[in-house]
Amino acid sequence: MAIIRLTKEFSFEAAHALDGYDGPCRELHGHSYRLFVTVKGAPLATVGDPKEGMVMDFGVLKRIVNDEIIARHDHALILQRSAGTEALRKMLGQQFRNIAEVDYRPTCENMLADFAARIRARLPQRVELHALRLHETATSFAEWVAEDNRF
Repeated sequence: MAIIRLTKEFSFEAAHALDGYDGPCRELHGHSYRLFVTVKGAPLATVGDPKEGMVMDFGVLKRIVNDEIIARHDHALILQRSAGTEALRKMLGQQFRNIAEVDYRPTCENMLADFAARIRARLPQRVELHALRLHETATSFAEWVAEDNRF
């Protein structure tokens, strides 16, 4: 049976700050993120099954990514949970509701590792997460590839 890769694109708007960083990204700033999610597997071969011939229903993949990534991050301020950002989070939390606290510095690279873990946990058993690509800008992106992350 052939192994096929499926890719779906998502987008979300978010702001973040890299507390302790020694460059301009230390300041609060935002991005129009584009996330490409690629899964792989063999198309279902069960004759008569409504999903016959599919690796995965794109709608199911959309639901997983929307639940785990988009709903948590779209129009959010993403801040690392730390003593350094605690006062800022409290002050902003009085005015704004969508502050996403994470246990890591919210770099593109760290976000990808988090996203990969969240998506992998929700995929159907016979489908593998192959790769993620997260664009921060039109010309800058990071990638997570499963074969580089085998444990």
